[in-house]
Amino acid sequence: MGKVIAIANQKGGVGKTTTAINLAASLAALEFKTLIVDADPQANATSGIGLDPKEVENSIYECMVSDVDAASCIQASDIKYLDILPSHIDLVGAEVEMVSVDNREHKMTNALAGIQEGYDFVIIDCSPSLGLITVNALTASDSVIVPVQCEYFALEGLGKLLNTLKIIQTRLNPHLEIEGILLTMYDARLNLSNQVVEDVQSHFKSLVFGSVIPRNIKLSESPSFGLPAIIHDAESKGSISYLNLAKEILERNEVKAA
Repeated sequence: MGKVIAIANQKGGVGKTTTAINLAASLAALEFKTLIVDADPQANATSGIGLDPKEVENSIYECMVSDVDAASCIQASDIKYLDILPSHIDLVGAEVEMVSVDNREHKMTNALAGIQEGYDFVIIDCSPSLGLITVNALTASDSVIVPVQCEYFALEGLGKLLNTLKIIQTRLNPHLEIEGILLTMYDARLNLSNQVVEDVQSHFKSLVFGSVIPRNIKLSESPSFGLPAIIHDAESKGSISYLNLAKEILERNEVKAA
């Protein structure tokens, strides 16, 4: 059964969707069957893989609110071994619609139950909030990756997220683990970036991935082509960094690449 990894941080602009897309594509490039679950109403992971969210008929929203079979909503990408369970703007209303539903925190868990065994990895792109959809994603996950940008407010809100993870571990998902903290948007030329890396590594130690994601133009422009960076430019620093991250995750999980 595939390992489910959520990409979560309630702060916006820290590289969650970029990480979800490029980590999933890197795992696929290593020939691991991978599914991206777009759990963000903005549907950026959906468009970043090359789908038009406006043309999506059934999405994670229908799976959670109307119990539509997730297998019927999955779409193949143009990348071998990589599929996506897309999102739609309707997802923004899901929290209100599910407020009186029994076991509402487990709706995503139930949706993924029938499809998990068909994948080696399931990567969930969470929205920049700690609302019910993100709680669903964390409840459905085996572990969570926390992207942290290498900027002044890097640690702001991280304590709140870690506290939320503890609550979910206690009340909803005792098996949830922190896969790792991922430093993103690193600029080696800036003393501030280097100081943030040093501070985070000093405080969180082995929880911090050795792979650091740099600021990289190819990472920034690849979504406009509807492509992961590894397809847009496989030799870019951003592509190589995410491929190294994928290999590091495989190593942490004692899984050998093909």
